[in-house]
Amino acid sequence: MKITAENLGKRFNREWIFKNFNYTFEAGNTYAIVGPNGSGKSTLLQILWGQLPQSLGSLNYRQGEATIPVEEIFSYLSIATPYQELIEEFTLQEMVHFHFQFKKSRGPMSVKEIMDTMELSHASGKLISNFSSGMRQRLKLGLAFLSESPILFLDEPTTNLDKKSIAWYREQIASLSPELLIFIASNQEQEYLPTAQKIDISAFK
Repeated sequence: MKITAENLGKRFNREWIFKNFNYTFEAGNTYAIVGPNGSGKSTLLQILWGQLPQSLGSLNYRQGEATIPVEEIFSYLSIATPYQELIEEFTLQEMVHFHFQFKKSRGPMSVKEIMDTMELSHASGKLISNFSSGMRQRLKLGLAFLSESPILFLDEPTTNLDKKSIAWYREQIASLSPELLIFIASNQEQEYLPTAQKIDISAFK
């Protein structure tokens, strides 16, 4: 999997968030998108995963020799962000079951095994609306980590996590396939591996 950005730029009203962004992202690498608050880390990720349109430039998605249209890229990726919505009326068990109706899991796993891996089995019958912010974030991360997708996007992944959950996060990210294309928007070095390639989005103004 490869994503190529050419002269990419994003503007809100008259303000440029970033521009002249040129980069080729390739599978087998982790990219840490860094920069001060408001520099465009989350905006860049949302453009790369197809949620926001760019103001300038182009994006090209390729898997092998095949070009993937931007409207189809969603089926190749998994996302976890603090602002991601969950279905509040579902229990954890229902949420996991529902999610994996649309995504394959990484290897054959039952709903219980998935909840065990998330270390959330104790809350299997609990409504998502009653989850703490840390439990919600663990759930979002777990769904992303355990989905069989060649691209993984993580935006400030340890937001709301306590020390134990951060350790869980680090174990999970270290266990991911080396063939994935991984994006992590964060200024926290604990959130990405030392081998990650850092890209300071504030340099593209």
